[in-house]
Amino acid sequence: MSEQINNREYRKEVIKQVIQELHEGKSVEDVKQKFEKAFAGVSATEISEAEQALITEGLPVSEVQRLCDVHSAVFKGSIEEIHRETDPVKIPGHPANVLMLENREIEKIIENQVVKNLESKSPDAIHNLNRGFEELSKINIHYSKKENLLFPYMEKYGITAPPKVMWGVDDEIREELKMIQSDLSYGVLNEDLKKGINDLMTRIKEMIFKEENIMIPMLLDTMTEDEWKKAADDSSEIGHMIDFVPVWKPEIKYKEEIKEEAQEPGAITFPTGVLKADELQYILNTLPLDITFVGNDDTVKYFSQGKERIFPRTKTIIGRNVSNCHPPASVHIVEGIVEDLKAGKKDHEDFWIKMGERFVYIRYFAVRNNAGEFLGVLEVTQDIKPIQNLTGEKRLVSE
Repeated sequence: MSEQINNREYRKEVIKQVIQELHEGKSVEDVKQKFEKAFAGVSATEISEAEQALITEGLPVSEVQRLCDVHSAVFKGSIEEIHRETDPVKIPGHPANVLMLENREIEKIIENQVVKNLESKSPDAIHNLNRGFEELSKINIHYSKKENLLFPYMEKYGITAPPKVMWGVDDEIREELKMIQSDLSYGVLNEDLKKGINDLMTRIKEMIFKEENIMIPMLLDTMTEDEWKKAADDSSEIGHMIDFVPVWKPEIKYKEEIKEEAQEPGAITFPTGVLKADELQYILNTLPLDITFVGNDDTVKYFSQGKERIFPRTKTIIGRNVSNCHPPASVHIVEGIVEDLKAGKKDHEDFWIKMGERFVYIRYFAVRNNAGEFLGVLEVTQDIKPIQNLTGEKRLVSE
């Protein structure tokens, strides 16, 4: 029996059975007892493989997501600790360390600003609870980082089920946070609302457990130091829940990964990806606005060719001085805009005018490189009448 228990495939099959039995309606206690009798420990990777196998065999992701909180309670305390000579979660500035510190911040907000005020008899309790939920809503920053910085690496290494399940639960937590904030705005804290808040706090704590005992160990087992460094560098695009995050400087410097597409004829490599020339052309032409670029020599370099043009453009204007592209009555305005943008007096200038049924928004931007050198002027023109007419919300796909 011991040989069978130690068999990785057998252990994986037991985990699958546990999740499946929960799906079929068995109690958490019944499943937990069966689980504990089978074996004492399970790795985060095996949980991932079990979930992936269930999804591959036809169990919808939504079902695994629904069971996520339940089976994490079964697995809690049973996940083996992964030892490393240098634990990345203790390295200041390492993304794993930042995630852990943010989880401590989340726990502090829950304890000091939510739970404390939930049972308080103070007349300011609801006001303080509202402030607590405002702080807790910053959890979106934390969730966005793992979804946009770390999930792509999990998927890259074939770990697809946990990100799907976890992202779904993240979204449910986000929605519940909004609903509770809306309910609190009425200034009444009844028993139903208290129960809803307590249930949500439990879900958030369960998510913390999953991140630290399932997700992070998986990532530490698969991601290279180069990839962690890229994730750390990109974190600034999303932000942090904590006030100070030191810059992590690993000893080994990484090189930017060059995609294979960059070797193809006509491919253009950007810091954020690679596009073929025709892909870039049609992307720009698909944008719901017109773009015209005037270089630093004041000549027209490019214009897009979208389906719904605001102002006519012909290929004969390429290479033409921008002053010659406008009527004499308005040319001084154009020249003034270009000079102000070029001199750094302004970064942009905006106009809006009515043209029949259209309400046209015209914007001029100074284009500068990272060194601040002026490269030219970008004109962006858009009919914003349809945007002005928007009301309410649209959350469903059109028929």
